[in-house]
Amino acid sequence: MSYSVVISGTGLWTPEQIITNDELVASFNQYVERFNAENADAIAAGEVAALDPSNSAFIEKASGIKQRHVINKSGVLDPDRLAPSIPERADDELSLQAEIAVNAAKQALENANLTANDLDAVLVACSNMQRPYPAMAVEVQDALGMQHGWGYDMNVACSSATFGIQAAVDAIRNGSARRVLMVNPEICSAHLAWEDRDCHFIFGDVATAVILERQEDATSDNQWEVLGTRLQTKFSSNIRNNFGFLNRADETGVGARDKLFRQEGRKVFKEVCPMVAEQITSHLADTEIAVGTVNRMWLHQANLSMNELIAKRVLGRPATREEAPVILDDYANTSSAGSIIAFHKYNGDLPAGSHGVICSFGAGYSIGSVIVNRIK
Repeated sequence: MSYSVVISGTGLWTPEQIITNDELVASFNQYVERFNAENADAIAAGEVAALDPSNSAFIEKASGIKQRHVINKSGVLDPDRLAPSIPERADDELSLQAEIAVNAAKQALENANLTANDLDAVLVACSNMQRPYPAMAVEVQDALGMQHGWGYDMNVACSSATFGIQAAVDAIRNGSARRVLMVNPEICSAHLAWEDRDCHFIFGDVATAVILERQEDATSDNQWEVLGTRLQTKFSSNIRNNFGFLNRADETGVGARDKLFRQEGRKVFKEVCPMVAEQITSHLADTEIAVGTVNRMWLHQANLSMNELIAKRVLGRPATREEAPVILDDYANTSSAGSIIAFHKYNGDLPAGSHGVICSFGAGYSIGSVIVNRIK
């Protein structure tokens, strides 16, 4: 028996600390000035490339980002550090990533009219886990006080949430779970190269959560039926992070630039946008949903120009902000959480019968689309 599955609750945890573009640029340019001064001779000899300063106008034009929320602001803005300062916690303390996941999960549970013990499973889906094991999902399960069930972690970079939604839907439809919590605790500030002008402005921190359950069980006032999910991957190194446990096996690479986020932005833009637009269009057609009846697209929030181009290709015209909401000006790129933030903030105004698409895209390449219909 196959069950109808609904999204019955979402949650969002946002760090209190904010870094504006102006603050970020001031710190970065101080670092650049020091670097160029300390390496003046090598730069003059052509042995080292001089660093270029950044500016707020460049950042907003290139990305649409105006600010970002972070777990630790002081470390990021320290030109001698340019990385968040986050103390390690003891093994008997709740880990930071589990903590922010629980914060988002509790809000999602409240919105779904559920308690933790109503859940059967927890999926933690995000770009980077703070440790290999034990699984973050199992820690979240324990921290929520679940007395039964199971959990596991999954990573498909910026598409982790949509891939996580399909995994949850599959579990519910095949009967291995009735209710699943899918949570995206993204501590992006810790894997960003803040000293790199091309990407130092991209990411922020956040945690989102989604409750999926059988439609017959749902009691919330805001239910979105999942009409279909579709996933696609195609290998590319144009977005990559080589940090991992094998680094210790070759000391020459420890601390190298490739151990943090890096991308070939122009190539990503050129290659990913048409793939995403085609997937959304074909997915809608196969689900027998006319493009003209789609009320909203909650797209991955990586770059404003990418979202505008994708939406235009799908609709055949430029999309309004109502049709394709933007949150990256406030949150920046939050990896897998971006499309879920947009959905969480901008779905309650739509009436029953509205159609929408949650879509993510990122490293892999990976693309996930979820077609939903509001039933309550």
